[in-house]
Amino acid sequence: MSILIDKKSRVIVQGITGRDGAFHTKKMLEYGTHIVGGISPGKGGTTVEGVPVFNTMQEAVLETWADTSIIFVPARFAPDAIIEASESGIRLVIAISEGIPVIDMLRVKEVLKRNGTSMIGPNCPGLISPGKAMIGILPTNIFKEGHVGLISRSGTLTYEMVDQLTRNGIGQSTCIGIGGDPIAGLYYLELLELFEEDPETKAVVLIGEIGGDAEEIAAEFIKNHMTKPVVAFFAGQTAPVGKQMGHAGAIISSGSGTAQDKIACYEGLGIPVAREPEEIPVLVKKLLS
Repeated sequence: MSILIDKKSRVIVQGITGRDGAFHTKKMLEYGTHIVGGISPGKGGTTVEGVPVFNTMQEAVLETWADTSIIFVPARFAPDAIIEASESGIRLVIAISEGIPVIDMLRVKEVLKRNGTSMIGPNCPGLISPGKAMIGILPTNIFKEGHVGLISRSGTLTYEMVDQLTRNGIGQSTCIGIGGDPIAGLYYLELLELFEEDPETKAVVLIGEIGGDAEEIAAEFIKNHMTKPVVAFFAGQTAPVGKQMGHAGAIISSGSGTAQDKIACYEGLGIPVAREPEEIPVLVKKLLS
């Protein structure tokens, strides 16, 4: 099994006629993702890679029965695109767009909550259930179908960790890049719960970053509610205090949120932590043996 997406997911690409939208639509189709339509206002009636293009989300959902949407539009238009998807009945939105202002995401989150729409991102690489579907910009050649789930704030570290797992013969059930923005959609707690409920996921790799306390909150959930083993890795072990590192949410303030704080929290609760990426498959194999 997988979480969130599978072969039955019916996907709309918002911004399908743009450079990025068209390029990644082709890649997703090649992987077998079931893309049923695209959105580009004023270009309805055309096609991209054989996919019909619609002017509005409402029109597209009524015509295709889509349940999932991926956003490939510039940051200034992305909040309205996410809201349009939610108001049209889409159950899951994957927002790839980077640079969406926090104040706009606060408005978006209220709409998502009201409509019961889940979101991955923004500023994320998307997600993949190997052998079933990929919705995002992930390099599909490094993934292998299997039984280990993965959650990561970092897109690059998602690729690195997956490559380490695959090279060591460890397949994945679903891998999710949640993005590093301060205001985001589904995060560690919700995704850990989904993995806990998935009978095909046997273990979970959690990749965190400096800044905030989301990883520490997740650690308490893992300790109290997870029956499946979890292995963690934290980026930014040498990051200086007060300096933003890559993501908008990756900043240590007032001496809190350091990688050392997070490592100490996890190890204090008995959750294994890798110091280097290549240690991840070793720890996973040990816990599953």
